[in-house]
Amino acid sequence: MLSAEKNRTLTRVGAGTPMGELLRRYWHPVAAVSELDKNPIKPVRVMGEDLVVYRDLSGTYGLIARQCKHRSADLAYGYVEQCGLRCHYHGWTYDDKGRCIAQPFEEKFDREERLKKRIRTTAYPVQAKAGLLWAYLGPQPAPLLPDWDIFSWKNGFVQIVFAEVPCNWLQAQENSIDPVHFEWTHDNWKVRLEGKTGPYAPAHLKLGFDEFDYGFVYKRVREGADENDPLWTVGRVCLWPNGFFLGEHFEWRVPMDDENMLSVTWSFIRVPKEAEPYEQKRIPAWTSPTKDPAGRWITSHVVNQDIVAWVGQGAIADRTKENLGASDRGVSMLRKQLFRDLDAIADGKDPKGLIRDPARNVRVELPNIGRKLYTEGMTLAQYREHPFWKNLLVDFRWHYGQPEEVRREFRKAMGLEI
Repeated sequence: MLSAEKNRTLTRVGAGTPMGELLRRYWHPVAAVSELDKNPIKPVRVMGEDLVVYRDLSGTYGLIARQCKHRSADLAYGYVEQCGLRCHYHGWTYDDKGRCIAQPFEEKFDREERLKKRIRTTAYPVQAKAGLLWAYLGPQPAPLLPDWDIFSWKNGFVQIVFAEVPCNWLQAQENSIDPVHFEWTHDNWKVRLEGKTGPYAPAHLKLGFDEFDYGFVYKRVREGADENDPLWTVGRVCLWPNGFFLGEHFEWRVPMDDENMLSVTWSFIRVPKEAEPYEQKRIPAWTSPTKDPAGRWITSHVVNQDIVAWVGQGAIADRTKENLGASDRGVSMLRKQLFRDLDAIADGKDPKGLIRDPARNVRVELPNIGRKLYTEGMTLAQYREHPFWKNLLVDFRWHYGQPEEVRREFRKAMGLEI
């Protein structure tokens, strides 16, 4: 249980709030590179700020305030130039540093460009990596954008999935260090959604939680297994501060504001050995629906099931009313670390998990149960016999609504019939 004051501290993310200032010290995925192929401008909302991310005609990425500094026109409807983004209303143009570099009419009468020189709009650094566009909204100097080793794996089909979720980021991130929910929210609920009453999945018998440089690892032993199981010897990663890593995919919970978050999934699947060498030219991105036509939450896929659990707690969970048990030890550890990080930045120190040394930021490895499989591969026949991977040949299990064109790309890459 948290006091109301501590709950506010952990959940409010606007500029100037303690948690907002903490989260701004990390890089966050806000869009996909491929999204800008059709339209080079995308409006985004990040920690209470309305922004636009764009790619200009020179290929430079920018992330600036959504409203023009002239008379607040919406730059999401602007157009890119060789350098910068031009407002559709009167042509004022901004570069990736937030400088106003053109004021077509005003320049005729203000030969010294006094107005243009003093106009600045909000601008943040943005980098492209692994098919994602990453934003940094914090103080300089910025830490390095992590180079996770999975981003360099070869012969893989990658896709990026977004979902806008109407709840606070923290109740989603707490899910990243809650192993027991998988037994009930996914395994057993799937049984009931199929109209069966059993048998239920193996129960959790033992949990363990370890801290490491880039987050926490949760471990578990379930019925029918022992401490030699990789789920205990290696475990799963609660990636700091707002990510989840399961070995072949990441999930990030990016705050849009106090009551909304962007769920970002980056998923890798190695193609069969028969399809190697394979080089993916473009990483597709798509948005997963969260509700059906009747307005009910979709419950058929893993992250969709998680979303139902998150939003069911309210826009911001009232943690003054909770009753934590033995399964929630990881949740308590997560919250305590957040408060330690808040103290650290108040003292002028770095919070947990930042990388500043370039020598340390080369294909950084995270604990990974399936590393050998993902890096060495297997045949299509072995895929079809594998208890987990055979299911991904049939359906993208993480999110509902994979577009048909992405499904076709996937099947072609995997050497399956189109």
